[in-house]
Amino acid sequence: MASVDIVTLSNFASVMPSWETNLRSHLYALVDMGSNGIRFSISDLSPPHARLLRCLYRERATISLFDALNEAHSTGSSEFSPDVISRVSQTLARFRSIANEFGVPPEHISVFATEAMRKASNAATMLSSILSEAGLSVHILAPEVETLFGAMGARSGFDAVDGLFLDLGGGSVQMTYMNSATKGYELQAAQVGKSLPFGAARLINILETDDTKVRAVALNGLKEGMQGAFSRLQQEFPVLRETQVDTSGSGVDIYLCGGGFRGYGAILMHNDPIHPYPIPATGPYAVKGSFFKQTAAMRKANAEFEGKIFGMSKRRRKQFPAIATVVEALIAAVPHIRTVTFCSGGNREGALFMKLPINIREASPLPLLHHGNNIGPINSDAVLRMIQSALPPGIHSNVPTVLSLGIGPLFINDIWSRSGESIEANASFQLHRSLARDPGVPGLNHLARSVLGLTLCFRWGATLGPIDQQLFTALQKLIHRRSPEGVFWAEYIGEVARLISQICPRAPESQKQLESLVSFDARFTKSKNHTKLQLTVTLNPIMFEILNHRHITDSFKHVGKLSASTEKPCDKIEVIVQLMES
Repeated sequence: MASVDIVTLSNFASVMPSWETNLRSHLYALVDMGSNGIRFSISDLSPPHARLLRCLYRERATISLFDALNEAHSTGSSEFSPDVISRVSQTLARFRSIANEFGVPPEHISVFATEAMRKASNAATMLSSILSEAGLSVHILAPEVETLFGAMGARSGFDAVDGLFLDLGGGSVQMTYMNSATKGYELQAAQVGKSLPFGAARLINILETDDTKVRAVALNGLKEGMQGAFSRLQQEFPVLRETQVDTSGSGVDIYLCGGGFRGYGAILMHNDPIHPYPIPATGPYAVKGSFFKQTAAMRKANAEFEGKIFGMSKRRRKQFPAIATVVEALIAAVPHIRTVTFCSGGNREGALFMKLPINIREASPLPLLHHGNNIGPINSDAVLRMIQSALPPGIHSNVPTVLSLGIGPLFINDIWSRSGESIEANASFQLHRSLARDPGVPGLNHLARSVLGLTLCFRWGATLGPIDQQLFTALQKLIHRRSPEGVFWAEYIGEVARLISQICPRAPESQKQLESLVSFDARFTKSKNHTKLQLTVTLNPIMFEILNHRHITDSFKHVGKLSASTEKPCDKIEVIVQLMES
């Protein structure tokens, strides 16, 4: 009989397969035996792109260990049936064979289980069957390790984080707080976090029971558990308490992961004021706290909408009343919520993330997307500096642009790409590519994708057909929600890039080459009633003679006028073309 191997905070680093730069293979396979389903993935953590947690293969087996235990409970047992044990063992044997086909080293295959396996009285029997059938050992995560992996899996999708983290699975829900600017925040988050036995699968069974006393006890336990967990976190982190006392900052930021919470995110996206919502991914979908709190409207939408809701399975929709109940308990415990972000990462991503050295974990993932493209990093920096020089000082730091969001290199790489295609085709292509490229990659959130797509679309003139216009308008609204000036700067930067590509039709080979052709200077000037953005374009003698000056000045006149809702930081753009001194 296999022994039950519990993974704790003190031993997880030694139990899970390690990562080093000089390993012969950086492929890792993970199986997460969750309460709602069994998930399997193969990831490539090869340097220097390990931070991206590239997933090569993923699959989900619709085996609910929680349901299996719940059926056993109805007969007075807490054991997995022989049929369930057989199905699980055969499924893991298949996963093992897939990992072998991909060439994953045997020592890099990990299997871990959570709430349902912790509760089963015959867990050891299940583990023995899996070992015999699949040749795999299963690690059962202690609640604090489940909190660690869930929170760090969510955290892995961002450059930096500061807020509450909650993970809603089938059997339990975890809450903790993380600030990635704090040394040792990972283990501290796991140590002070709280796991509550109110997952979506478990809670829906309680809500559907005829025993009103059982329902009342559970709902009260959920409410008190949420309040107690948040109260403890406030005691440990005074800055968290300040978000609820000093409401000038509008509250705390919350990050949600796990299938249950992603289901709530899917309903929010389905009812988003930007409709249809332009980006088909729940992670990292973000909303304001005020919209997040509209649980009654979300319950109504789930109950009454008869069609398919993107991101929601039939099982998840059936569990939605339980999901909404957990959300309402969260809202009651944490009244001041500024933003809520739904995360695609979970236990598997967290387990992978925690293998990496801290210097890799805490590095921004966005620069790693800038590889294998048609312009080198030195030249990219030169073009970025050139574009930056065309922006006037004084742009508010909250305005999202390709520069402020850290996606400048991605933008630069596509200024010259596909130059042999028509501008109409390129405008459409870049608009769609920004949404479809690198799905699930850390750091490239919905706002960044929208700004990148819109700015590249403007670089190619933004001449679009009727179908693309709908997407174009939706992305403008998404950017406008963050900053009313965001669309203006996307159009302006796109126009600057278009001018640079006219002056330098091929990607520049050196900074010196680019600077010998053109330079920019930009500033705001103010009169009594008007603000003017003055852009000075200085061309070398050859470009000064070849280019049509009127065409250059006219190309900026339309900036900010494409949409009536676009707010402009100036009343007029004045372009001055002058000769470069020899």
